[in-house]
Amino acid sequence: MNLPAAPVVSPLPENTRIRLDIAYDGTDFSGWAIQPELRTVQGQIEAGLAAILQSYPPYPSLVVAGRTDAGVHALGQVAHFDLTPDQVASLLRRGRGRTPVSLDVMVQRRLGGILVTQPEIVIKASAVAPPGFDARFSANWRRYEYRIADSVLGHNPQDRLRTTWHGFALDLEPMQVAAASLLGLHDFATYCKPRPGATTIRTLQEFSWRRDPDGVLVATVQADAFCHSMVRALVGACVAVGEGRLAGERLATLRINRARTSEFKVMPPQGLTLLAVDYPSDDKLAARALETRARRSLDEDEE
Repeated sequence: MNLPAAPVVSPLPENTRIRLDIAYDGTDFSGWAIQPELRTVQGQIEAGLAAILQSYPPYPSLVVAGRTDAGVHALGQVAHFDLTPDQVASLLRRGRGRTPVSLDVMVQRRLGGILVTQPEIVIKASAVAPPGFDARFSANWRRYEYRIADSVLGHNPQDRLRTTWHGFALDLEPMQVAAASLLGLHDFATYCKPRPGATTIRTLQEFSWRRDPDGVLVATVQADAFCHSMVRALVGACVAVGEGRLAGERLATLRINRARTSEFKVMPPQGLTLLAVDYPSDDKLAARALETRARRSLDEDEE
């Protein structure tokens, strides 16, 4: 007896992942992440995606490299979202013409056109992501800078939205020494706002200070990831050292204690900018994402 051949089942078409490179002025946003009744960067971009894909729900949601807090800026933020085959087809149809437009160009063009009413947000680039790419988990590191105008050369009012004003002169050299004492793989619970179930172990790869020609003090801080308020706490501890209120060697002792302290203040958000996020080569993206997810699956990389 011949049995009928089993029907051939075609695999479902896969979604297409899009990487976005984003810059924004965080002054008038309540941070990156969507919050009810509040204006956020994620909320505005996702609303733009919904507008250009209005006939093709469900609309994409963004996964971001690092969630920034209210008032924090970004020049090198990275996010990704997934498009269904129908959504891809709809965008490509709109890109047909005498000179066909690729999907990544079409996404940037359409989304940028929608966000023209949100001038604080710029989509710097869009691209079809390589296999294994995850904006959050594939990242090698995030780099921030924090700008402080102290009383050495005064305060430039044109930079007020990206620079914190500090009324006392700060001594750069002990701040630099103190920052260097915190480098490496450590538990930074002292310098993080705690989150239930999340680790505060991070690898601080760079923490340095310089004074720019205009007199502004600039901290560069790079780590594999950051927990909530970590950069602003680290900067605040160094400011206490620069004022002479806290001995530089005290910063490492406080880190070892792994407890929140009132010996320094967390700095305000407006001096902080996310500069860049780094990723491995395409062939190592998936492995990096698996490694990171295994170590920090409950964490949010944020500042």
